[in-house]
Amino acid sequence: MFKKILKSYDYSLIIAVVLLSIFGLIMVYSASMVWAVQRYGYESDHFYDKQKLNLIIAGIAFVIMALFPYKAMLSNKILVPMVFLSLIGLFALFIFGHAAGNAQSWFKLGARNLQPSEFVKLTVIIYLSAVYAKKQSYINEFNKGVVPPLVYLFLACLFVAIQPDFGTAGIIFVIAVMIIFASGMSYKNIFKLGFTGVLIVLPIALIMKDKIFTNVRIGRLVAFQDPFETEFGYHLVNSYLALGAGGLKGLGLGHSIQKLGYLPEAHTDFIMAVIAEELGAFGVCFVLLLLGYIVLRGLYIGLKCKDPFGSLLAIGISSMIGIQSFINLAGISGVIPLTGVPLPFISYGGSSLLQLSLAMGILVNVSMFVTYEKKYKGTSNKVKQEPIHNDTNRVLNFRK
Repeated sequence: MFKKILKSYDYSLIIAVVLLSIFGLIMVYSASMVWAVQRYGYESDHFYDKQKLNLIIAGIAFVIMALFPYKAMLSNKILVPMVFLSLIGLFALFIFGHAAGNAQSWFKLGARNLQPSEFVKLTVIIYLSAVYAKKQSYINEFNKGVVPPLVYLFLACLFVAIQPDFGTAGIIFVIAVMIIFASGMSYKNIFKLGFTGVLIVLPIALIMKDKIFTNVRIGRLVAFQDPFETEFGYHLVNSYLALGAGGLKGLGLGHSIQKLGYLPEAHTDFIMAVIAEELGAFGVCFVLLLLGYIVLRGLYIGLKCKDPFGSLLAIGISSMIGIQSFINLAGISGVIPLTGVPLPFISYGGSSLLQLSLAMGILVNVSMFVTYEKKYKGTSNKVKQEPIHNDTNRVLNFRK
């Protein structure tokens, strides 16, 4: 039985994640080596060493979640504490949080930082997927099947927005919208839900307009229109220079000019600009193909999965990776205003990498169940008599 489970894992998906993570580690070193010395006075491999440790921790988390039966997360013993801990973590930021980049979004844990909002993305995916999967029999009863799960979504987005981090709050909201569209509820209820949401959010936005429309955010909008005519366009102009300098083959690994202090924090949000400059179109296409494969493979898994919970999980996780990738790439290329969203698996950051690894572990586990059912369900009397998840749970010594 255990051999059948191992054969059912989607190794192409695992390889894509591993390749992106290793490539990201290499590019973090290349992009940060000068900045670490010039800006912070660290050793040139400071951020590389930290990201290497982040990658080890993330790898362990990935393996755990890939082995952990995803259906166990339907249990209120796991779901309810997860939701409450996420809200407590967001609320605690206002008391114990560390401010950086005009937002109080991090807990300072010695030499490391923890960003709770990154994990809220995954919690929202798990919670909404679980609740709407349980409510399938009455998913179109607006007051009973549609609205209740969204109370958590509203609180999570509100707490993140107050930090203020409107970019992350927006991502969480869009991820939730994708899950809602895939949940099976009628378009009538979706329209009603959207109208109700506007009535709730609009007054809050008017009250918080001074925090929303700050000089920095207005400056980013002006820079988006014409980055060469404002000081706020400095990042974007240098990103253009990096993107344009690489050409087809690039200047060579480690030979970026823009990372020499011209492009601030090149190892985080603008790491793709460094990739384009050093490795050219080939390096960019390598990243885009792997990210695109993960997103499309995740959506395919969601469509093939017969279990509503697994299907919504796969769609939510792949949507999250796709949305973040689009926002990062569109921001550095001037398609949309800059929002400070990291590129999945590539940009430096422990919280982001850990959350993505947890999410990909869940996606791989869902994929394993889909493949197992397709290959082995009904091939023996033992498999015919009992559901797939019961067999797997016993193998993993997990009792639901």
